[in-house]
Amino acid sequence: MLNLIRRYKLLRIAGLLSPGFLWLLLFFNLPLVIVLYISFVERGRAGGIKIPPVFTPNNYLQFFDPLYLGIFWHSVRIALVVTIACVVLGYPLAYYISRRDARRRDALLLLVIIPFWTNFLVRTYALKSALATDGLINSLLVSGRLVQQPLDMLFNEFAVILGLWYGYIPFAILPMYASIEKFDYSLMEAAADLGADMRRAFLRVMLPMTMPGVVAAFVLVFVPVVGAFITPDLLGGGKVEMIGTLINRQFGVARNWPFGSAISFILMLLVLIGVLAYFRSGGEARRAL
Repeated sequence: MLNLIRRYKLLRIAGLLSPGFLWLLLFFNLPLVIVLYISFVERGRAGGIKIPPVFTPNNYLQFFDPLYLGIFWHSVRIALVVTIACVVLGYPLAYYISRRDARRRDALLLLVIIPFWTNFLVRTYALKSALATDGLINSLLVSGRLVQQPLDMLFNEFAVILGLWYGYIPFAILPMYASIEKFDYSLMEAAADLGADMRRAFLRVMLPMTMPGVVAAFVLVFVPVVGAFITPDLLGGGKVEMIGTLINRQFGVARNWPFGSAISFILMLLVLIGVLAYFRSGGEARRAL
């Protein structure tokens, strides 16, 4: 009888989980398997893949050419700059929001969330218009006599970093706010009673205890930024090459689907390894505290 009850419970659990499992299988795992398959075949003469398929590891070996490795490390550097900027500037804002009364806190959180209501592409185009030579920012600077002539703020690395920071800083603020909002500020008073100044109390008490939010913010920003292609393409004007724009070009203009698939899988694996290592090091650091 007990075995029948257990089997019934297992079947019920399997029935509840099956829609989500099928969704992941069809729309996540199956496309990954297809991309993995394409990454191991040769490119066709007119693009796409060769029919009948000829399997080769050359697509992966090609990635380790100094040209493509340079683009990858350039993408990692930009992603680190953007992520650090989002975390460093987002933490004080998350702290400020968490210390307001309920009415103001909800209003400020709404302002953080509002950008999600607009398509990311539309926001990128809006920022592009604002940074243009005859855009809003240059118009204000020139009319206020702060500069003699419009600044060149488009189609360079600065525009790409600014655009990525503008687009992804809400992803840093929200998890850090969730972590800071739960912090017990009486611990700061206790640290002060023990002789710690505000800076030392923050570094030794508040920051370690809110580190899960910081780690989550780091991951949520770094992972999408390292593979971004819309912002570098629009704000970089083809002058700032990132791994995302390289993949987009392989699937689009070059029609080299096997090489684009290989780059996608290498990027996914490297980011996954980096994220796992970061979580592991963060967990060890928290246990040491």
